[in-house]
Amino acid sequence: MIDYTEGSGKQYHTQVGPGDVGKYVILPGDPKRCAKIAEHFDSPRLVADSREYVTYTGSLDGVPVSVTSTGIGGPSAAIAIEELSKVGADTFIRVGTCGGMQENVCGGDIVIANGAIRMEGTSREYAPLEYPAVPDVDVLYALVAAAKRKGITYHAGVVQCKDSFFGQHEPEVMPVSYELQNKWEAWLRMGCLASEMESAALFIAGSFLRVRVGSCFLVVANQERAKKGLPNEQVHDTQLAIVTAVEAIRGMIAAEQATA
Repeated sequence: MIDYTEGSGKQYHTQVGPGDVGKYVILPGDPKRCAKIAEHFDSPRLVADSREYVTYTGSLDGVPVSVTSTGIGGPSAAIAIEELSKVGADTFIRVGTCGGMQENVCGGDIVIANGAIRMEGTSREYAPLEYPAVPDVDVLYALVAAAKRKGITYHAGVVQCKDSFFGQHEPEVMPVSYELQNKWEAWLRMGCLASEMESAALFIAGSFLRVRVGSCFLVVANQERAKKGLPNEQVHDTQLAIVTAVEAIRGMIAAEQATA
């Protein structure tokens, strides 16, 4: 591969290099959330700001940890995990937002993905569709345990990943409405909890890279509840998802130190 950095030693898109990031990395989409997440670290510092990728590094319980934003969607998320893994990171938690799908998944709840529907394009450039998009078991369990310890209302299950935000929210206006609406109904019947845009790409890329990946999301609202005239509170503060991810990392650090 061509060295587009021209020997700088930094990764081309994220502009991070060896020693810039910790083993554990939280991955929000919005660059503006990075400073908020970094406030949970000890001695956080800004180490890179390039394109949609903003990176802070600090520590939790004496272990270096980082946060890197990925922007929206699978392509940029896959670039982030590729480049971060090249400079030493090996455990990733995607923290973001989602739309609830089942009636009991309400605004303000947390969804923890135990699998992702690959209705996006990025993962197809890594693996055939028959290969499942699933999180690392240790990260999944750590997220569930963290939510329980913090008393956070959570749901663990399959999420749907897509490339088009408006294909989800206005499928009837799309030329392929017949496919979008029929598949949406299938995901509902299968018990899919929520819709988002990054987990499938991250899970598949993580499997290929042999790194650990998990994800948790704030439920902003639930369009299925809205369709049925049910109460549908909108919540935009991602703090509970952030707390879940940070607590999960603390749990994994403690578990690894106990067996060291």
